[in-house]
Amino acid sequence: MAYTINKTDGTNVLGGTKTLADGTSDNSTSLTLFGKSFSNFGEFLNENQIKLLENSASTTAPAAPLRGELWFDTTVNILKVYDGTSFKPAGGSKSSATAPTNPGAGDLWTDSDDDQLYVYTGSAWQLVGPVYTKGQTLSGWKIETLGSSGGNKVVSSMYAGNTRVAIVSKETFTPSVTQTGFAEIKAGLTLNSTLGAVFDGTNTQAAQIDVTSTTNTSGTIIAGGNFVRADAADSMTGALTVDADGGIVIGDAQELSITVTSNNVTVAQTSQDKDLSFTINDGGVTKTPLTFEGDSGNITLTGTTTITGNTTVTGNLTITGEFENSSSEINIVNDAFLKLNTGNLEADAGIIVETTDTDDARLFYDVSENRWSAGENQSYSLLMRESDATADGNANKNTKFLRTTAAGLLTVTNVSLAAVGSAIATTDTSSVSVPTIGQVATFGNLWGGSAKTVSTSEPTGGDGDDGDFWFVREA
Repeated sequence: MAYTINKTDGTNVLGGTKTLADGTSDNSTSLTLFGKSFSNFGEFLNENQIKLLENSASTTAPAAPLRGELWFDTTVNILKVYDGTSFKPAGGSKSSATAPTNPGAGDLWTDSDDDQLYVYTGSAWQLVGPVYTKGQTLSGWKIETLGSSGGNKVVSSMYAGNTRVAIVSKETFTPSVTQTGFAEIKAGLTLNSTLGAVFDGTNTQAAQIDVTSTTNTSGTIIAGGNFVRADAADSMTGALTVDADGGIVIGDAQELSITVTSNNVTVAQTSQDKDLSFTINDGGVTKTPLTFEGDSGNITLTGTTTITGNTTVTGNLTITGEFENSSSEINIVNDAFLKLNTGNLEADAGIIVETTDTDDARLFYDVSENRWSAGENQSYSLLMRESDATADGNANKNTKFLRTTAAGLLTVTNVSLAAVGSAIATTDTSSVSVPTIGQVATFGNLWGGSAKTVSTSEPTGGDGDDGDFWFVREA
């Protein structure tokens, strides 16, 4: 007797009015259908049961599936169901490096390369999350709970490449566990202090700056008029600190600069051949006491200059006015010569020592005499030169000074010698002193060390010593 095999909906699985004859089989479905008295039907029956148990597990889909039939795709290890057109995942998401083909609305797909979950909207795959790929690491907003002395605080943290860039909080608190770059978290947005992070962009007016006046409305709101202008002349009441070695540059051509190098300060006038001057207001008159001349490199001092301490001049010192030293100390000059009147017409020149007399005391070169003179109170005498020595003092006395080294006869009209010290001893044979007449008379009257009277008697043994003279007067 032939079998008519119907599906759940009552339609003939073989199609139309076909039947399955006795002793025959049919493979128009995934299973083998067999008729009455079919030989070896036990084997096919068992195989059909196994296929049902494993849901036709294979790398290829069943050849003749029925709608609603299950198939376990061993390529991706996913259970799929036939929807009448193709096999679709029966539930969960499909994990693969590429998006599934022929998806249906609501299908889920896990991108195994980026570790991201997608859902199929019916027309395209829409990312569910996370918003960053596996290679990008944690990036974007993350809701976190941070402990503090006031209890746990829920915050939103912004990450980029697994680094926390900012934290949004509804209140200010200090984390009880160290958070790198966030010693304190402010109400609002706090940036990571270790990144040097800043807000960059265009803003018409900052909330903390009132641009309409110069009056600060609070300790935190600063009036815009209190900020120094960079595009116009302005002034400030506080100190200006430039915390950089580049210092300060002034002038439309950057002529003046104040810079620092290795803690050494340089004040520079950079324009070629131009001066650097320092002026003062002296009773309403502008004066320039100090000028550095750009075209020569010289320094000009104007007015009375006071220098405290020692001064060393390695070059020439030129003084066009008077030189005055009010100190009582002795001036020391290490040079061998001191040259006066250089570059002037020939004139008397020398040294003046101030006294109470008129013209003081002087030692000077007398140009009219071509000789040195000295004296005081306008009374001066010529000083002797080597060539002024004379051989005949009597003939030329009082005209020139005499020197004992002059050759020839030395003749004087009168000489007065004054004895100095004691009489020359009789035993002194080396003295070169000039004796007085009194000393000569005494010497002539001495023998044996005692004054003696010329006598006709011989001296006794105790009257003298060996070598004494004895003058005998004839009877």
